[in-house]
Amino acid sequence: MMHNIADKFKEERTMNISERCKGVSPSVTLSLTAKAKELSAQGKNIISFGVGEPDFVTPEAICDAAKEALDKGLTHYTDASGTPELKKTICLSLEKEHGLKYRPSQIVVSNGAKQSLFNICQAILDPGDEVILPSPYWLTYPELIKFAGATPVYAECGENLILDIGNIEKAITSKTRAVIINNPNNPTGALYPEAVIRELAEVAVRHDLTVISDEIYDKLVYDVEAPPSIATMPGMLERTIIVNGVSKTYAMTGWRIGWTASPLNAANAMSAYQSHSTSGPNTMAQYAAAHALAGPQESVAAMKAEFKKRRDYAISRIEKMDGVGLVYPGGAFYIMMDVSGAYRDGMSGSVEFSRRLLEENFVAAVPGAAFGDDNYIRLSYAASMEDIAEGLDRIEAFIRKYR
Repeated sequence: MMHNIADKFKEERTMNISERCKGVSPSVTLSLTAKAKELSAQGKNIISFGVGEPDFVTPEAICDAAKEALDKGLTHYTDASGTPELKKTICLSLEKEHGLKYRPSQIVVSNGAKQSLFNICQAILDPGDEVILPSPYWLTYPELIKFAGATPVYAECGENLILDIGNIEKAITSKTRAVIINNPNNPTGALYPEAVIRELAEVAVRHDLTVISDEIYDKLVYDVEAPPSIATMPGMLERTIIVNGVSKTYAMTGWRIGWTASPLNAANAMSAYQSHSTSGPNTMAQYAAAHALAGPQESVAAMKAEFKKRRDYAISRIEKMDGVGLVYPGGAFYIMMDVSGAYRDGMSGSVEFSRRLLEENFVAAVPGAAFGDDNYIRLSYAASMEDIAEGLDRIEAFIRKYR
Protein backbone atom coordinates (compact mmCIF):
# COMPACT_ATOMS: atom_id res chain seq x y z
CA MET A 1 0.00 0.00 0.00
CA MET A 2 2.78 2.41 0.98
CA HIS A 3 4.49 1.52 -2.29
CA ASN A 4 1.45 2.55 -4.32
CA ILE A 5 1.17 5.89 -2.50
CA ALA A 6 4.86 6.61 -3.12
CA ASP A 7 4.52 5.76 -6.80
CA LYS A 8 1.45 7.99 -7.13
CA PHE A 9 3.33 10.85 -5.47
CA LYS A 10 6.22 10.43 -7.92
CA GLU A 11 3.81 10.66 -10.84
CA GLU A 12 2.09 13.81 -9.57
CA ARG A 13 5.09 15.69 -8.13
CA THR A 14 6.57 18.22 -10.52
CA MET A 15 9.26 20.81 -9.94
CA ASN A 16 9.10 24.46 -10.76
CA ILE A 17 11.17 25.24 -13.84
CA SER A 18 12.87 28.60 -14.17
CA GLU A 19 11.67 31.04 -16.79
CA ARG A 20 15.22 31.04 -18.09
CA CYS A 21 15.09 27.35 -18.98
CA LYS A 22 11.49 27.49 -20.13
CA GLY A 23 12.64 30.00 -22.71
CA VAL A 24 15.12 27.62 -24.33
CA SER A 25 13.88 26.68 -27.77
CA PRO A 26 13.47 22.91 -28.18
CA SER A 27 15.66 21.32 -30.80
CA VAL A 28 13.81 20.85 -34.08
CA THR A 29 16.00 17.81 -34.68
CA LEU A 30 15.20 16.04 -31.39
CA SER A 31 12.34 13.95 -32.76
CA LEU A 32 14.33 13.13 -35.90
CA THR A 33 17.27 11.94 -33.81
CA ALA A 34 14.97 9.74 -31.72
CA LYS A 35 13.38 8.34 -34.88
CA ALA A 36 16.80 7.56 -36.38
CA LYS A 37 17.75 5.62 -33.24
CA GLU A 38 14.44 3.77 -33.30
CA LEU A 39 14.88 2.75 -36.94
CA SER A 40 18.47 1.72 -36.33
CA ALA A 41 17.36 -0.45 -33.40
CA GLN A 42 14.92 -2.12 -35.81
CA GLY A 43 17.86 -3.11 -37.99
CA LYS A 44 17.51 -0.39 -40.62
CA ASN A 45 20.73 0.81 -42.20
CA ILE A 46 20.67 4.54 -41.47
CA ILE A 47 23.07 6.77 -43.38
CA SER A 48 23.74 9.82 -41.25
CA PHE A 49 24.74 13.19 -42.65
CA GLY A 50 24.00 14.87 -39.33
CA VAL A 51 27.18 14.45 -37.35
CA GLY A 52 29.19 17.58 -36.60
CA GLU A 53 32.51 15.97 -35.79
CA PRO A 54 35.40 14.47 -37.77
CA ASP A 55 35.13 10.71 -38.26
CA PHE A 56 38.86 10.29 -37.65
CA VAL A 57 40.56 9.05 -34.49
CA THR A 58 42.66 11.46 -32.45
CA PRO A 59 46.28 11.21 -33.65
CA GLU A 60 48.38 8.78 -31.64
CA ALA A 61 50.99 11.35 -30.58
CA ILE A 62 48.27 13.49 -28.98
CA CYS A 63 46.90 10.50 -27.09
CA ASP A 64 50.45 9.67 -25.96
CA ALA A 65 50.79 13.18 -24.51
CA ALA A 66 47.71 12.58 -22.36
CA LYS A 67 49.08 9.22 -21.24
CA GLU A 68 52.37 10.85 -20.35
CA ALA A 69 50.54 13.38 -18.20
CA LEU A 70 48.83 10.51 -16.39
CA ASP A 71 52.13 8.69 -15.87
CA LYS A 72 53.62 11.85 -14.39
CA GLY A 73 50.74 12.17 -11.95
CA LEU A 74 49.40 15.34 -13.54
CA THR A 75 45.86 14.54 -12.46
CA HIS A 76 44.96 17.42 -10.17
CA TYR A 77 43.12 20.71 -10.60
CA THR A 78 44.66 23.32 -12.84
CA ASP A 79 44.12 27.07 -12.72
CA ALA A 80 40.49 27.86 -13.51
CA SER A 81 41.49 29.51 -16.80
CA GLY A 82 43.82 26.70 -17.91
CA THR A 83 47.40 25.54 -17.53
CA PRO A 84 50.18 28.08 -18.12
CA GLU A 85 51.72 25.69 -20.66
CA LEU A 86 48.59 25.46 -22.81
CA LYS A 87 47.86 29.18 -22.61
CA LYS A 88 51.41 30.00 -23.68
CA THR A 89 51.12 27.52 -26.57
CA ILE A 90 47.85 29.13 -27.69
CA CYS A 91 49.53 32.54 -27.68
CA LEU A 92 52.39 31.20 -29.80
CA SER A 93 49.92 29.63 -32.22
CA LEU A 94 47.94 32.88 -32.59
CA GLU A 95 51.13 34.78 -33.31
CA LYS A 96 52.37 32.20 -35.81
CA GLU A 97 49.03 31.82 -37.63
CA HIS A 98 47.71 35.39 -37.52
CA GLY A 99 50.50 37.65 -36.28
CA LEU A 100 48.37 38.41 -33.20
CA LYS A 101 50.15 39.02 -29.93
CA TYR A 102 48.32 37.96 -26.78
CA ARG A 103 49.57 37.38 -23.26
CA PRO A 104 48.66 34.14 -21.45
CA SER A 105 46.54 36.23 -19.07
CA GLN A 106 44.28 37.04 -22.04
CA ILE A 107 43.56 33.36 -22.75
CA VAL A 108 40.77 31.42 -21.00
CA VAL A 109 40.70 27.67 -21.61
CA SER A 110 37.30 26.03 -21.18
CA ASN A 111 35.47 22.72 -21.52
CA GLY A 112 35.08 23.04 -25.27
CA ALA A 113 34.41 26.03 -27.50
CA LYS A 114 30.72 25.88 -26.61
CA GLN A 115 31.52 26.71 -22.98
CA SER A 116 33.82 29.46 -24.23
CA LEU A 117 30.88 30.98 -26.11
CA PHE A 118 28.64 30.62 -23.06
CA ASN A 119 31.26 32.36 -20.91
CA ILE A 120 31.49 35.23 -23.40
CA CYS A 121 27.75 35.84 -23.40
CA GLN A 122 27.61 35.77 -19.61
CA ALA A 123 30.59 38.09 -19.33
CA ILE A 124 29.70 40.84 -21.81
CA LEU A 125 25.90 40.81 -22.20
CA ASP A 126 23.21 42.31 -19.98
CA PRO A 127 19.43 41.94 -20.13
CA GLY A 128 18.10 44.14 -22.93
CA ASP A 129 21.27 43.95 -25.04
CA GLU A 130 21.02 42.80 -28.64
CA VAL A 131 23.41 40.55 -30.55
CA ILE A 132 23.37 40.35 -34.34
CA LEU A 133 23.47 36.86 -35.86
CA PRO A 134 24.02 36.43 -39.59
CA SER A 135 21.43 33.90 -40.79
CA PRO A 136 21.75 30.93 -41.29
CA TYR A 137 23.47 30.49 -37.94
CA TRP A 138 24.70 27.69 -35.70
CA LEU A 139 21.63 26.67 -33.74
CA THR A 140 23.18 27.17 -30.28
CA TYR A 141 24.07 30.84 -30.72
CA PRO A 142 20.54 32.19 -30.09
CA GLU A 143 20.14 30.10 -26.93
CA LEU A 144 23.46 31.29 -25.49
CA ILE A 145 22.38 34.87 -26.08
CA LYS A 146 18.98 34.32 -24.49
CA PHE A 147 20.54 32.66 -21.43
CA ALA A 148 22.33 35.95 -20.81
CA GLY A 149 19.02 37.82 -20.97
CA ALA A 150 19.90 39.41 -24.30
CA THR A 151 18.08 39.24 -27.62
CA PRO A 152 19.33 37.68 -30.87
CA VAL A 153 18.68 39.84 -33.94
CA TYR A 154 18.96 38.10 -37.29
CA ALA A 155 20.60 39.57 -40.39
CA GLU A 156 20.06 37.62 -43.60
CA CYS A 157 23.17 36.57 -45.48
CA GLY A 158 23.52 37.42 -49.14
CA GLU A 159 24.48 35.52 -52.27
CA ASN A 160 26.09 32.14 -51.55
CA LEU A 161 25.19 32.75 -47.89
CA ILE A 162 28.11 35.14 -47.44
CA LEU A 163 27.78 37.93 -44.86
CA ASP A 164 25.67 40.81 -46.11
CA ILE A 165 27.30 43.81 -44.45
CA GLY A 166 24.42 46.08 -45.44
CA ASN A 167 21.92 43.85 -43.64
CA ILE A 168 24.14 43.72 -40.58
CA GLU A 169 24.44 47.49 -40.42
CA LYS A 170 20.67 47.88 -40.86
CA ALA A 171 20.13 45.61 -37.85
CA ILE A 172 22.23 47.79 -35.52
CA THR A 173 20.33 49.75 -32.88
CA SER A 174 21.26 51.60 -29.71
CA LYS A 175 20.94 48.24 -27.91
CA THR A 176 23.35 46.34 -30.14
CA ARG A 177 26.28 45.02 -28.15
CA ALA A 178 27.92 42.46 -30.41
CA VAL A 179 27.98 40.50 -33.67
CA ILE A 180 28.77 36.79 -33.84
CA ILE A 181 30.53 35.40 -36.89
CA ASN A 182 31.68 31.86 -37.63
CA ASN A 183 34.27 31.64 -40.39
CA PRO A 184 34.37 29.08 -42.02
CA ASN A 185 30.71 28.71 -41.26
CA ASN A 186 28.55 26.06 -39.68
CA PRO A 187 26.00 25.25 -41.11
CA THR A 188 26.74 26.64 -44.56
CA GLY A 189 30.40 25.79 -45.13
CA ALA A 190 30.68 29.33 -46.50
CA LEU A 191 34.06 31.05 -46.30
CA TYR A 192 33.91 34.80 -45.75
CA PRO A 193 36.66 36.44 -47.83
CA GLU A 194 39.04 39.06 -46.50
CA ALA A 195 37.22 41.94 -48.19
CA VAL A 196 33.98 41.09 -46.40
CA ILE A 197 35.75 40.66 -43.06
CA ARG A 198 37.37 44.06 -43.56
CA GLU A 199 33.98 45.67 -44.25
CA LEU A 200 32.54 44.14 -41.09
CA ALA A 201 35.51 45.43 -39.10
CA GLU A 202 34.83 48.94 -40.37
CA VAL A 203 31.20 48.67 -39.26
CA ALA A 204 32.24 47.36 -35.83
CA VAL A 205 34.68 50.24 -35.33
CA ARG A 206 32.16 52.81 -36.55
CA HIS A 207 29.49 51.58 -34.13
CA ASP A 208 31.90 50.47 -31.36
CA LEU A 209 30.69 46.86 -31.37
CA THR A 210 32.29 43.69 -30.06
CA VAL A 211 32.79 40.91 -32.61
CA ILE A 212 32.70 37.35 -31.29
CA SER A 213 34.73 35.48 -33.89
CA ASP A 214 34.15 31.71 -33.77
CA GLU A 215 37.14 30.29 -35.64
CA ILE A 216 36.75 26.62 -34.73
CA TYR A 217 36.98 25.52 -38.40
CA ASP A 218 39.82 27.85 -39.37
CA LYS A 219 42.20 25.04 -40.42
CA LEU A 220 39.59 23.36 -42.61
CA VAL A 221 39.72 25.68 -45.62
CA TYR A 222 39.90 24.39 -49.19
CA ASP A 223 40.99 25.81 -52.55
CA VAL A 224 42.25 29.15 -51.18
CA GLU A 225 44.26 30.45 -48.26
CA ALA A 226 42.34 30.92 -45.04
CA PRO A 227 41.17 34.53 -44.61
CA PRO A 228 42.67 36.53 -41.76
CA SER A 229 41.02 36.74 -38.36
CA ILE A 230 38.94 39.89 -37.95
CA ALA A 231 41.11 40.65 -34.90
CA THR A 232 43.93 41.55 -37.31
CA MET A 233 41.94 44.41 -38.85
CA PRO A 234 42.60 48.03 -37.75
CA GLY A 235 40.88 48.86 -34.46
CA MET A 236 39.64 45.30 -33.94
CA LEU A 237 42.09 43.67 -31.50
CA GLU A 238 40.41 45.47 -28.62
CA ARG A 239 36.92 44.76 -30.03
CA THR A 240 37.28 41.04 -30.82
CA ILE A 241 36.92 37.88 -28.78
CA ILE A 242 38.35 34.92 -30.67
CA VAL A 243 36.93 31.45 -29.99
CA ASN A 244 38.75 28.29 -31.02
CA GLY A 245 39.60 24.79 -29.85
CA VAL A 246 41.05 21.44 -30.80
CA SER A 247 37.84 19.54 -31.51
CA LYS A 248 37.54 19.89 -35.29
CA THR A 249 41.16 20.38 -36.34
CA TYR A 250 42.59 17.45 -34.40
CA ALA A 251 39.56 15.12 -34.18
CA MET A 252 39.37 15.79 -30.43
CA THR A 253 35.66 16.50 -29.96
CA GLY A 254 35.38 14.34 -26.83
CA TRP A 255 38.43 15.89 -25.17
CA ARG A 256 36.46 19.10 -24.55
CA ILE A 257 39.10 21.79 -24.87
CA GLY A 258 38.29 25.22 -26.27
CA TRP A 259 39.49 28.73 -25.51
CA THR A 260 39.04 32.45 -25.94
CA ALA A 261 41.56 35.17 -26.72
CA SER A 262 40.29 38.59 -25.70
CA PRO A 263 41.06 41.93 -24.08
CA LEU A 264 42.26 41.42 -20.52
CA ASN A 265 39.16 42.74 -18.75
CA ALA A 266 36.95 40.30 -20.66
CA ALA A 267 39.36 37.44 -19.95
CA ASN A 268 39.32 38.27 -16.24
CA ALA A 269 35.52 38.31 -16.20
CA MET A 270 35.27 34.96 -18.02
CA SER A 271 37.90 33.40 -15.80
CA ALA A 272 36.09 34.51 -12.64
CA TYR A 273 32.78 33.24 -14.00
CA GLN A 274 34.27 29.88 -14.96
CA SER A 275 35.92 29.50 -11.55
CA HIS A 276 32.44 29.28 -10.04
CA SER A 277 30.87 27.14 -12.75
CA THR A 278 33.19 24.34 -13.87
CA SER A 279 36.63 25.42 -12.63
CA GLY A 280 39.46 24.39 -14.93
CA PRO A 281 39.06 21.95 -17.83
CA ASN A 282 40.27 18.35 -17.85
CA THR A 283 43.93 18.35 -16.85
CA MET A 284 45.23 15.56 -19.09
CA ALA A 285 43.27 16.91 -22.06
CA GLN A 286 45.00 20.26 -21.65
CA TYR A 287 48.42 18.65 -21.92
CA ALA A 288 47.24 16.74 -25.00
CA ALA A 289 45.90 19.97 -26.53
CA ALA A 290 49.22 21.73 -26.01
CA HIS A 291 50.94 18.90 -27.84
CA ALA A 292 48.36 19.07 -30.64
CA LEU A 293 49.07 22.76 -31.24
CA ALA A 294 52.85 22.58 -30.90
CA GLY A 295 53.49 19.14 -32.40
CA PRO A 296 53.60 17.81 -35.97
CA GLN A 297 50.68 18.87 -38.18
CA GLU A 298 50.78 16.10 -40.79
CA SER A 299 47.58 14.54 -39.45
CA VAL A 300 45.74 17.84 -39.98
CA ALA A 301 46.90 18.02 -43.59
CA ALA A 302 45.86 14.41 -44.21
CA MET A 303 42.40 14.93 -42.69
CA LYS A 304 41.92 18.14 -44.66
CA ALA A 305 42.88 16.40 -47.92
CA GLU A 306 40.35 13.63 -47.24
CA PHE A 307 37.60 16.12 -46.41
CA LYS A 308 38.31 17.98 -49.66
CA LYS A 309 38.05 14.76 -51.65
CA ARG A 310 34.70 13.94 -50.04
CA ARG A 311 33.45 17.50 -50.51
CA ASP A 312 34.34 17.54 -54.20
CA TYR A 313 32.62 14.21 -54.75
CA ALA A 314 29.47 15.29 -52.91
CA ILE A 315 29.30 18.56 -54.84
CA SER A 316 29.67 16.77 -58.18
CA ARG A 317 26.83 14.39 -57.28
CA ILE A 318 24.43 17.06 -55.98
CA GLU A 319 25.02 19.30 -59.01
CA LYS A 320 23.73 16.49 -61.25
CA MET A 321 20.48 16.09 -59.30
CA ASP A 322 17.33 17.68 -60.68
CA GLY A 323 15.31 20.10 -58.57
CA VAL A 324 17.95 20.87 -55.93
CA GLY A 325 20.88 23.21 -55.47
CA LEU A 326 23.71 23.87 -53.05
CA VAL A 327 25.79 26.61 -51.52
CA TYR A 328 29.44 26.16 -52.49
CA PRO A 329 31.32 25.27 -49.27
CA GLY A 330 34.78 26.78 -48.97
CA GLY A 331 35.50 25.32 -45.54
CA ALA A 332 34.37 23.23 -42.56
CA PHE A 333 32.70 19.91 -43.52
CA TYR A 334 29.10 20.85 -44.32
CA ILE A 335 27.01 21.37 -47.44
CA MET A 336 23.75 23.28 -47.40
CA MET A 337 21.55 21.59 -50.00
CA ASP A 338 18.64 23.66 -51.30
CA VAL A 339 15.69 21.27 -51.40
CA SER A 340 12.92 23.87 -51.50
CA GLY A 341 12.25 23.00 -55.12
CA ALA A 342 11.65 19.38 -54.11
CA TYR A 343 8.91 20.07 -51.56
CA ARG A 344 5.98 18.02 -52.83
CA ASP A 345 2.93 16.16 -51.61
CA GLY A 346 2.18 18.40 -48.66
CA MET A 347 5.75 18.89 -47.48
CA SER A 348 5.63 22.04 -45.40
CA GLY A 349 9.37 22.67 -45.20
CA SER A 350 12.76 21.24 -44.32
CA VAL A 351 11.59 19.47 -41.14
CA GLU A 352 8.90 17.53 -42.99
CA PHE A 353 11.31 16.83 -45.87
CA SER A 354 13.91 15.50 -43.42
CA ARG A 355 11.35 13.40 -41.55
CA ARG A 356 10.16 11.68 -44.71
CA LEU A 357 13.71 11.26 -46.00
CA LEU A 358 14.58 9.43 -42.79
CA GLU A 359 11.45 7.29 -42.56
CA GLU A 360 11.26 6.35 -46.23
CA ASN A 361 14.87 6.26 -47.46
CA PHE A 362 16.74 5.96 -44.14
CA VAL A 363 18.92 9.04 -44.50
CA ALA A 364 19.40 11.40 -41.54
CA ALA A 365 20.00 15.06 -42.40
CA VAL A 366 19.56 18.24 -40.36
CA PRO A 367 16.67 20.46 -41.51
CA GLY A 368 17.66 23.99 -42.38
CA ALA A 369 14.91 25.30 -40.09
CA ALA A 370 17.22 24.49 -37.18
CA PHE A 371 19.62 27.12 -38.54
CA GLY A 372 17.07 29.72 -39.53
CA ASP A 373 16.63 28.85 -43.22
CA ASP A 374 13.82 26.47 -44.16
CA ASN A 375 14.92 26.09 -47.79
CA TYR A 376 17.84 23.81 -46.98
CA ILE A 377 19.00 20.63 -45.34
CA ARG A 378 22.52 20.40 -43.94
CA LEU A 379 24.69 17.49 -44.98
CA SER A 380 27.92 16.71 -43.14
CA TYR A 381 30.61 14.99 -45.19
CA ALA A 382 32.37 13.85 -42.02
CA ALA A 383 31.45 10.32 -43.08
CA SER A 384 33.08 7.60 -45.13
CA MET A 385 33.09 7.94 -48.91
CA GLU A 386 30.98 4.79 -49.09
CA ASP A 387 28.31 6.27 -46.82
CA ILE A 388 28.37 9.56 -48.71
CA ALA A 389 27.85 7.78 -52.02
CA GLU A 390 25.05 5.58 -50.70
CA GLY A 391 23.41 8.44 -48.84
CA LEU A 392 23.36 10.66 -51.93
CA ASP A 393 21.94 7.79 -53.98
CA ARG A 394 19.09 7.52 -51.49
CA ILE A 395 18.49 11.29 -51.46
CA GLU A 396 18.33 11.36 -55.25
CA ALA A 397 15.89 8.43 -55.28
CA PHE A 398 13.74 10.17 -52.66
CA ILE A 399 13.56 13.38 -54.68
CA ARG A 400 12.69 11.50 -57.88
CA LYS A 401 9.84 9.75 -56.07
CA TYR A 402 8.15 13.09 -55.33
CA ARG A 403 8.98 14.89 -58.57
